[in-house]
This record gives sequence, C-alpha cells and structure tokens, in this order.
Amino acid sequence: MRFTAGPKYANRAAMTTKTAYVKTYGCQMNVYDSGRMRDSLTTLGYAETLSPDNADLVIFNTCHIREHAAEKVYSELGRMRKLKEARHANGREMIVAVAGCVAQAEGSEIIRRARSVDLVFGPQTYHRLPQLIAEHLQTGKAIVETEFPAEDKFEAMDQQNSALRPGRSVSAFLTVQEGCDKFCSFCVVPYTRGAEFSRPVAQIEAEARRLAERGVKEITLLGQNVNAYHGLGPDQVVTNLAGLLTRLSQIDGILRLRYTTSHPRDMDDALIEAHASNPKLMPFLHLPIQCGSDRILKAMNRGHGVQTYLDTIAKVRTAVPDMAFSGDFIVGFPSETDTDFDATLSLIETVGYASAYSFKYSPRPGTPAADHKTQVPDDVTTERLSRIQSLIHAQQTTFNRSCIGKTVAVLLEKKGRDAGQLVGRSPYLQPVHVEGPETDIGTLKNIAINDVGTNSLSGHYGVVKQ
Repeated sequence: MRFTAGPKYANRAAMTTKTAYVKTYGCQMNVYDSGRMRDSLTTLGYAETLSPDNADLVIFNTCHIREHAAEKVYSELGRMRKLKEARHANGREMIVAVAGCVAQAEGSEIIRRARSVDLVFGPQTYHRLPQLIAEHLQTGKAIVETEFPAEDKFEAMDQQNSALRPGRSVSAFLTVQEGCDKFCSFCVVPYTRGAEFSRPVAQIEAEARRLAERGVKEITLLGQNVNAYHGLGPDQVVTNLAGLLTRLSQIDGILRLRYTTSHPRDMDDALIEAHASNPKLMPFLHLPIQCGSDRILKAMNRGHGVQTYLDTIAKVRTAVPDMAFSGDFIVGFPSETDTDFDATLSLIETVGYASAYSFKYSPRPGTPAADHKTQVPDDVTTERLSRIQSLIHAQQTTFNRSCIGKTVAVLLEKKGRDAGQLVGRSPYLQPVHVEGPETDIGTLKNIAINDVGTNSLSGHYGVVKQ
C-alpha cells in the first residue's frame, strides 16, 4: 500500500527508510498481537527498531488488567511528546499509537489527555493498522478505532501478511481463541476483548504450518479461555481444544505444544485424555483458581468451588502422573477475611505448584467488584501477598530441586550469556542452561540436570549415570 502524504507530512517522501518501535505490555496474547502488527508493518516498509528515540512510528500495545496500567501508558506518552517535538524541530515527524486494552477502555480520552497521540485502536481492530496509518498520513488527524467489527481480523491479517517476517525463535505463540463469556467480577476482559470467539481450525492450521516453515518447533496456543475453544473444522463440525491439539500435532516440524490460559470449568475429559495420549502436548498445565475460599470464589463469579477444582487436579494427575501445575492467585479481594486467606494457603499446600503468579487485587473500573463496599486495607493485602509468595517460592524451589539427578528433554532455543552456553526449556517451562554447539539450537536434547539456580536448571548432554 502506498500513501499520499498530507501537508503535515510532505517531507516524509524524501525519507528512504521508515522505522517502527512496538512496546508490549501485559499478557502473552499481547505479545502475539504485537508480532502480527510487526508483520503488517514490514509489508508497509517499516523496519523494526529497538528504541523509540529515532522511530517514525511508535506503538504501545497496552494491558488493562493491573492497577495503574493506564497511568503507566500516560507517563510513556509524556516522554513521547518530548521526542515528537524534538523530531518535528528537526523536520521529521513521528506517529504515536496506543493499541490494546487500555486503548479499548480509554478511547478518545487518550487523545484528550495526550495530544501527541495520533492513533488509538483496540485489540479487535489492529488488523486495520495499514488503513489507519494511511488515513492519518493523508489527513493529519488523530483517529480512534475501538469498535468490535464484524470482519474476522485474523483472516484479514493473514491476507495482509502472506509472507511473514523471518523467524527469530524456535518457540511461538498462536492465538486460537479470544474474549470471555465468564464475567468474573474482577475482570475487564469481556469489556476489552469482547465475547468468546474461536478461530476456524483450517485458519489455525495454516498459521501453524507457516510457523513450522519458519523454523518454529514449539507452539503455545493462546486464549483468554483457551480450553473453551470451539472452532469449526474443515467438515463444519465444531472442534474442541483436544481435537485441535491432535490436528496440530500432525504438522511436520512441530515438536511441542502448549496452551494457556485455562479455566477450571472448561477442563473436560477429552482434554485430560489428550494430555495422556498426545506425546507432543507438554505435561504442564496453567489452571488458575484465584483463591481457595468458596465464599470468595462465589463473589468472584468463578462458577466453580474449591472441591471441584481439586477433583479436576486429581483427574489430571491420574491421567498424567508427572503433570506439573501452575496457577494464579488474587490476594485481598473485597471482603476477604483471614479465614478466606488461610483457605487459599491450604489449597496451595494441597496442590503443590511448580510455579504460580500472585497479585494484589486492584479495582478495575466498570467491573462489579470495583464497587464493593468492603475493600481490604492495603497493609493487610501486602502482608498476605508476602506470605503467599513465600509459600509459592518454596514450592517452586522444591519442584526444581526434585529435577536434580533426572534426565529431561530440553528444546534448545538460543545462545546463553556465557560463551558456548545454550538455553532451552524443559517440559515444565523451566529455563535450562547447558554447554553445546550453536548448531543444536532448535533441537531436542536429553539433558542430565545437575544443579538448580534461583529460577533455572543447569546440566550436561547425556543421561544421568546410575
């Protein structure tokens, strides 16, 4: 696509190379979305730059899950205003864009508060980025695009990016499902990402094959509720996540499959059986529960109880004895008592997590929980968070140490910091350091684990001697 520059950008025609800087906040889905935007920008002639200082286009792909997310973006935009003014003084312009969930939630308020912003577009409209840039270049006007369009953005992006950028990693994300119909009382996702939508199987398979052709060996399927996936197959029959994983495992070159984030209500028998029968599906399951109190789970509108969650964990462990679990925990949800919090600690001790994420509850505007009258004092929440993180860290350390003396299959992904060192991932997502030739990147190697660091393992080629 060629642009006709408006008066404000008349000097742009003399420029020979355009550069774009994309900064990603938040979840793995945003990482995926940023990658697709970079692909689109490549087709427009933008080269990627790792700094905004000399960029012709700056995009902040934002997340609205955590507290103060919007304020962090506005702080960044203040710095961009100064950069933009300096470039303008030197006869060069800069397009500043805000994408993602903060853009969806804030909309035109971003333009009002940050006059340096030229484009605002939500996560459902980033496939229109080429048109938005063209329109802005032609008119010089700020544009806000936060609708939920009827067209399939994934199909549109595939048509734009028939030739993807050269691969950079042996692991990649692939969004298969977006949006959420659960409406947890603390969560903004249904409002920023919309209703649940599952991509067609054929579309996902085509993207996975392209990734394999670029040298990707491991794919992580993404979705707000990824195990609620229900896409149409080539035969127009609805396919669940287990069926999708089966089809993707048949693609030549793909050695490993993962998926995140799951909801306990959608962890069905077919998916559990897939873990037991599909050797490419890794024995690591991120299954958030958020807390261990039935009273708080009801207030969160999670739709399940503690025992249901524990029963699911037990079923998975019966099917896959070496399964490792990860989870999410919110501390200080409105009206949470010491008894509720103790129940969460008890659940963590019962499950025994290989890793987990924990956060202070932060009110998100527009969600039911934000209006709850009984907010937990910050000092209480801080103390509880410290306790839960100490317990999770102890469990993670115990799990990592249990790997010493074992041989694990490691997918080697990149060079390490030290000369001759490679870094890969175990089946349980642990970083593993090993000495080896650079030519082994992208291959699976049996690594005998002999040491554990703070957050990683190390070992050597071969098997543990008995």
